[in-house]
Amino acid sequence: MLLKKYLKPEQTFLTWCFLAVFSCEGGIQSYVQDILNAYQDFKDSNSPSNFPIHPDSNVLILRDSPQDFNPFETPLSPFKFQYFKSQYPNWGRVKLATALLTSMLQKRPQRVLCGHINLSHLVQTICQPLGIPYTVLTYGKEVWEPLPTKYQKALQNADQIWTISRYSRDQACLANALNPQQFEILPCMVNGEQFTPGPKSQHLIERYGLENSRVLMTVARLWKGDPYKGVDVTIRALSQIAQVFPDVKYLVIGRGDDQPRLQQLAQDLGVSDRVIFAGFVPTEELVEHYRVCDGYVMPSQEGFGIVYLEAMACEKPVIAGDSDGSADPLQDGKLGWQVPHRDVDAVSQACIELLKGQDQRCHGHWLRQQSLASFGKPAFQNRVQALLQK
Repeated sequence: MLLKKYLKPEQTFLTWCFLAVFSCEGGIQSYVQDILNAYQDFKDSNSPSNFPIHPDSNVLILRDSPQDFNPFETPLSPFKFQYFKSQYPNWGRVKLATALLTSMLQKRPQRVLCGHINLSHLVQTICQPLGIPYTVLTYGKEVWEPLPTKYQKALQNADQIWTISRYSRDQACLANALNPQQFEILPCMVNGEQFTPGPKSQHLIERYGLENSRVLMTVARLWKGDPYKGVDVTIRALSQIAQVFPDVKYLVIGRGDDQPRLQQLAQDLGVSDRVIFAGFVPTEELVEHYRVCDGYVMPSQEGFGIVYLEAMACEKPVIAGDSDGSADPLQDGKLGWQVPHRDVDAVSQACIELLKGQDQRCHGHWLRQQSLASFGKPAFQNRVQALLQK
């Protein structure tokens, strides 16, 4: 009866629970915002097949506050946001749990979407006794290792688990005794309107000293705790690459506490004149940096690797690892090179092939078309709609 009171029969009411969406930047936050954008676009669409959403879905966010910029806070937004940031974290959780229970009892949502493993036990505790299905969103490494039992149980009892790649699904299943049939793959999205091809910026060429150079590039956080981005391997490969392409240079974008080690490595190997550490680059400036390179190189271990899609959308060929989530954006090697991520010789050979430009995977226009067809905004929106209709 409560459901009939609040909803039209054709509408779908959802409740969303997140750790943080707008108060910090990161892969998970961008992914969540893309999902919210896709959901909002259903409401804005005039298509007869428009997904029947409720115009006032609850979004509960534990670590954000009303002062954080939220682009969805508009008069026509389909979301009703509630924030629970507190100087006392446990009190914030109590308030979020109370709001979630209230929503469950008053509005009986068809589904709760839990945006982080750290909220999954709370969501399970409230939803399961009421018979309300819940979905847990997973992103990558947070579920690749054995979790505490309460989180394993929350995942095992979820109606659905969304994740970004086959690799991330497989790692989570192995670590936490999960059923692969519970998983749905929702890969990351690349914005084809933001990441576009274009001429090399003369300003950046002069800034980084790239005149008359063939440029390889990596965008990565340079953290000691996450050394498998492959920057050190690529630095080690430069001497071999330079034997074929003496004008090669390597542009490294990102910052972190591992940078001094990497700079010392380049110096010890005698290639410091070829390696440029650009530091942090804002998102809005990344597209010009992709355009200035001749190839994107990151032989890494990724849950997915949105950077490969960004590079391909800018019509740049890519090199990735061969045993991680990058298999999905590279379509199992169709769109780029997959190499053993710690193998210097393999990375060297792939870079040489890329710079020669004779392989189909170097055809920029084709790369852009193929990547956007599978991972552009329309494909992502259709996938979100299909998952929510299940």
